[in-house]
Amino acid sequence: MNTGRQRILVIDDEPQIHRFLGPALDAAGYEPLRADGGQEGLRAIALWSPDAVVLDLGLPDMDGKDVLEKARAFYEGPILILSARDREIEKIEALDRGANDYVEKPFGVGELLARLRAAMRQAGRAQAPSGPIRAGDVEIDLEKRRVTRAGETVKLSPREYDVLVRLALGHGKVLTHKELLTAVWGPAHAQDTQYLRVFVGQLRQKLEADPASPKLLQTEPGVGYRFVDDGA
Repeated sequence: MNTGRQRILVIDDEPQIHRFLGPALDAAGYEPLRADGGQEGLRAIALWSPDAVVLDLGLPDMDGKDVLEKARAFYEGPILILSARDREIEKIEALDRGANDYVEKPFGVGELLARLRAAMRQAGRAQAPSGPIRAGDVEIDLEKRRVTRAGETVKLSPREYDVLVRLALGHGKVLTHKELLTAVWGPAHAQDTQYLRVFVGQLRQKLEADPASPKLLQTEPGVGYRFVDDGA
């Protein structure tokens, strides 16, 4: 039954996760939906078109990453990975296959809900950015290709600008090293993470109040970077 609330599908085979998350989502104003396996989850996505999906990787009938890949063939909404797998390679592969974010078990419900809200905001704005992107005193005017900080123009190289805009258009989504390198430098440089470190470091020097403790361009260790704007 559609209650008019945003619907969140949780695909997980652990009953305790549903007993915990279902009431938490309901209390937060969402309509929780449930699937206990990968095939059931794919059918539920197709049938219900939920506003967001929380997907466990360790499902009994198929790997969650395969569910993610199959879902991305027809579903464009946010997908948040929930998993006990904490290896960086697992995170990177899930993000590369189209996940919006990755939360490790055990998790706090407050963090999960915050990341879910951020992913849903990002998905709502990803279609066509309207107007400048703002983060604190930094503003990116996409039409004029102009970046300002506290009203003053910040001089960026074309490559610095491309890295910044690619991150900014993610609106809080973690972009993997491979995604950024491929988008800005091309597939031949997909493994050249040193390029990225240099340019992100330069951007932090120009845009962050404290480059050593960045608030705008945040690192997801071993995975990639995220841009935290005023709506993230």
